[in-house]
Amino acid sequence: MTKKRDGFVIADMVIEAGTRKTLSLPVPGQSAYTPLSMPVHVIHGDEDGPVLFVSAAIHGDEINGIEIIRQLLQLPQLDNIKGTLICIPIVNVYGFFNFTRYLPDRRDLNRSFPGAKHGSLAARVAHVFATEIVMKATHGIDLHTGANNRTNLPHVRANLDDKGCEQLARAFGTPVTVNANMRDGSLRQYALEQNIPMLLYEAGEALRFDDLSINAGVNGVMNVMCVLGMIEYTEHEPPDVPVVEARTSTWIRAPLSGLLRGDFELGGRVKKGESLGKIADALGENEMDIISPVTGILLGQTNLPVVNEGDALFHVARFADSESVEDAIETFQDAHIEGLKSDDYPEPN
Repeated sequence: MTKKRDGFVIADMVIEAGTRKTLSLPVPGQSAYTPLSMPVHVIHGDEDGPVLFVSAAIHGDEINGIEIIRQLLQLPQLDNIKGTLICIPIVNVYGFFNFTRYLPDRRDLNRSFPGAKHGSLAARVAHVFATEIVMKATHGIDLHTGANNRTNLPHVRANLDDKGCEQLARAFGTPVTVNANMRDGSLRQYALEQNIPMLLYEAGEALRFDDLSINAGVNGVMNVMCVLGMIEYTEHEPPDVPVVEARTSTWIRAPLSGLLRGDFELGGRVKKGESLGKIADALGENEMDIISPVTGILLGQTNLPVVNEGDALFHVARFADSESVEDAIETFQDAHIEGLKSDDYPEPN
C-alpha cells in the first residue's frame, strides 16, 4: 500500500493529502472584542509537487485579485493537482474593510517584510504571512492593481535576471513583462531572498473589478501551474500569446496644475515627442501638451482629470520594438475575453 503524503500544516491546522480546507489565519485584532483573521484556502494534492501561494489585497483596496482567486478555486482542474496550492484572497484585512491601501498604523504592508513578532502592527502582520505562508512555499504569485484612481494595463513585474522568476513571468502569459527593481521590505524581495521565485501581476484599478484583468489573471495562474507540473496541459491549454520584456519604464508627470484631457488608451503605442494629452485651466486657457519623452507602450495612467503639478499621469514602458508589442496586446485582449476587440478595452472614466 502506497503511503500518503504528509499533511500540510498552517497555524497548527493539518490539511490531509487529497483534501482541501478553508481556514482562518489569526492576525492582531484591534481589541479583545474585535478578533481578526486572514482567510486562507489550501488544496493539498495526493502527489508531491511544488507549493504555490497566490495572494491578493496586500494593499486592501486592490480587489481584482480577490475575484481572480474566487474564480480560480472553482475550476475543476484543481481537483487533482500535484503539490499544494495556498490561496490568500485578502492579506490586508484591515485595509479591505476600510477601502484603503494601508494598515491602521498608516504603514504599507508591502514595505514591511519580513516583519517582526513584536514589532509594529504592519511588522506583526508581515511576520505572520512570512512564517505561515511564504516560508512553506516554493513559488509565489502576488496579485495587484493600479493605485486608487489609476489604471494599469495587465502586465507582470519580476526580476528577469533570476531564472526561476523569468520562467514564471513567461508562463503567466501577459504580453508585457517588466523587469522591475526590488523594493525594500516588499513581499517579492523577501521571497527572492528565501530563494522562492515569485512574480507580481498588475492589472486594472483599485476598488474596481475589470473583466479582462480578472480573466487574464485566472488564466495566468493556471499557466504557471501547468509549467510547474501541478496540472496537466490537457486540462488547461495556455493561449499562444507573445510575451515581450521591457527593461525600463518611465512615469510622465504633470508640468502644471489644471484639467487633464488624455488622448491615449492603455496598450497604445506612444512615439517620442508625441502628445499624450493636454492640461488647461477651467476656462481652457494656458493649455499645454503633455509630450512623451520616449517611444513605448502606455502601461498605466491616471483616471482623474483634476491634476496638480508633479502628479504622475502616464506610465510608458520602453521596448526595442514597441510596434510588435502593440500587436501582442491586441492578441492578448482577443484571447482572454471572447468577442473583445482591441479598441474595446475599457477606458478610464
